[in-house]
Amino acid sequence: MNDLTLYPADLAALSVAQLAALPPEQKAEISRNLDEALAWLKQARAKFDAALEAAYGEQARAARLAAGKDFGVVHLTDGALRVTVDVPKRVAWDQAQLSQMARRIAAAGERVEDYLDVEYSVSESRFNHWPQALQRQFEPARTVKPGKPTFRLTLSQED
Repeated sequence: MNDLTLYPADLAALSVAQLAALPPEQKAEISRNLDEALAWLKQARAKFDAALEAAYGEQARAARLAAGKDFGVVHLTDGALRVTVDVPKRVAWDQAQLSQMARRIAAAGERVEDYLDVEYSVSESRFNHWPQALQRQFEPARTVKPGKPTFRLTLSQED
C-alpha cells in the first residue's frame, strides 16, 4: 500500500473529481491520515496555547487590570513580537429565572419581546413521541433541513 501514499502537497494538488476517483484503499488511507493529522494539530495547538498563556498570561492580566477591564483585547510586546491577547466575554443567563421574569413582565401587561429575546423550539425526541394529531398541529411551524454529511471509511477485513 506504500505506493498509494499521497503526501499533503500531492493531496492539495488533486481536484475533487480526482480525489473522488481514487481507489477505495487510498481513500481509506487518506481519511485515516487526515484524522490523525487533525488530532495532532489540535493537540499541538492546545500545547502551544498553554505555552502562550504561561509566557504572556500574567502580563496580559496586569495590562487588562491597568486598563480597568475584565475582558477584551490588550496588546503586549516581546522584542519584535506584538502579542494581542483577547479574552472574550461569555454571558450565560439562568433560564429558570428569566422564565419567572418573563411571566412577571407579561402579568404587568408589558410585551416580553421588548425585554427578552424569545425563541421557541421543540426537541425532536419530544415531537416524535407526541400523538400524530398533536404533531400535525405543530408541523406547519416545523422545518427540517439536512445537516452536513459526515463520512467514515473503514476497509473490510480480507479473509
